[in-house]
Amino acid sequence: METAYLIETVVKIVAVLLIFSALAGFGTYFERKVLAFMQRRLGPMNVGPYGLLQIAADGIKLFTKEDIVPTGVVSRIFKIAPVITAATAFMAAAAIPFLPSFTMFGYTVNPIVSDINIGILYILGVMGIGLYGPLLGGMASANKYSLISAARGAAVFISYEVITGLSILAPIMMVGSLSLVDFNNYQAGGIGDWIIWSQPVAFVLFWIAAFAETGRTPFHLVANDHEIIDGFGTEYSGMRWGLFFIGEYANMFFISFIIPLLFLGGFGDGTFLGALAFLGKVAFFFFFFLWTRAAWPDVRPDQLMWLCWKVLMPIAVINVVITGFVMMF
Repeated sequence: METAYLIETVVKIVAVLLIFSALAGFGTYFERKVLAFMQRRLGPMNVGPYGLLQIAADGIKLFTKEDIVPTGVVSRIFKIAPVITAATAFMAAAAIPFLPSFTMFGYTVNPIVSDINIGILYILGVMGIGLYGPLLGGMASANKYSLISAARGAAVFISYEVITGLSILAPIMMVGSLSLVDFNNYQAGGIGDWIIWSQPVAFVLFWIAAFAETGRTPFHLVANDHEIIDGFGTEYSGMRWGLFFIGEYANMFFISFIIPLLFLGGFGDGTFLGALAFLGKVAFFFFFFLWTRAAWPDVRPDQLMWLCWKVLMPIAVINVVITGFVMMF
């Protein structure tokens, strides 16, 4: 039995790494197409039918491009920073149930690497460590613009990590567990049991903070697209730059799984239709990341700090206090 469990765990880990690494490539294709549609363009069209082979072309370019380590950088830290970004993104996936349990060849498979009883705390902690990737990458680069990017990115990540934690505290008080599987089971009674109805403020706060956690527009301060440079990744090339890229898109997918599990019923009672509905919710939230990039401009760092500490944080604290009083009476 222990051997079967070990084999199952290894297979799950490999599957998560392979599937979501590939999805990062497909995510870029979808993003280009969505942005092109909203801006009345065609997007990738030349490489393969409808540009579908552009994903393979980009992958080949990343793997074959020369890995340049510029003069003056702190070499060891410069090399390890991209690994931290990608590794922490995939480590967070260990506590996420991607689908309901199912039986294959008489063996019950649970599509979660490890259902630990502090799953949410683990995910938030690992995602918090993820800020060290951009921070160390920028600090190790011999480039003042990379350093500025790393500093402002770290400020946003740390600040909105507080909002993420406070926003999820009220739902945790209701469910009485830190396991995402328990969150799903709490809402398994149907759409009326979804936590979003009792915690709409927490849902909005968590959703806003998710943009900061993933570094997406309008919180894309680590590397604004309208700037000439690429922020903390300016000095990187080849697959080292690709690891930053994979980490960002993997985080977007994982957050898109977490939000429905926390607030929108997850996969419900585990039926096939429930699983399909769950994947539909995930697809919507991933699409919303892309939609927001096309529709919203980036905002200034001081505006983000003002929003975080003077608006969102007081609202989150008040929501926790109100939830506590309601549960007492």
